[in-house]
Amino acid sequence: SLRAIGRETRIIMPAGGERILAGQGFTHVEGVRPGDSVMVGPVHVTATPAVHDGRRPPFGPAAPAMGFVLEEGPTKAYFAGDTDVFPAMADLAPDLDVAMLPVWGWGPRLGRGHMNPRRAAEALRLLRPRYAVPIHWGTLWPYGFGHVVPGRLTDPPREFARFARRYAPEVSVLLTPPGRAVVFDPEGLDETTLRGPRAKPPRPPRLPGRPATRRRS
Repeated sequence: SLRAIGRETRIIMPAGGERILAGQGFTHVEGVRPGDSVMVGPVHVTATPAVHDGRRPPFGPAAPAMGFVLEEGPTKAYFAGDTDVFPAMADLAPDLDVAMLPVWGWGPRLGRGHMNPRRAAEALRLLRPRYAVPIHWGTLWPYGFGHVVPGRLTDPPREFARFARRYAPEVSVLLTPPGRAVVFDPEGLDETTLRGPRAKPPRPPRLPGRPATRRRS
């Protein structure tokens, strides 16, 4: 996926894995650790801690797990990456506009260092954003598991929205289908629309349904 965006693209990544990308021909690789900050044009990017295993066994490098807070002017967004809830979330980004939170993983069960829909909704109490976007769902899945555990590719964001209404009703949840973008009004964040990749007219958020299953006669 990184090759698709070009080897001259500036990449900001967890410190410890720079040699791997440099060996693949990437020419602008910067390693950061939690607490480090860099500027990307007008955007101030701060690496934040995350509760997740940063190793990639058996032969991958060890690097700190992290998320990022993005700031441009008064607008703040938190990209959690992959993490579990941790108390310091309460101090990551006061007056946060948008939180992008993982609500699932790539398999039928979650191990340590992950958030399920309920845990992600509990994180909203600490982060206190105006809007929340569920991420880290519906992309990677072991072949054939859609028939064994139907719904895990599509249900987590909906479950997150239900839990969010219970735990943080003041937060607006944006159910964003894969491949579509959420466009905010940076002045007030009062209006949100979903815009397709070719600037199609806005339409309400609509997530894919469960995969169809066949019944034997």
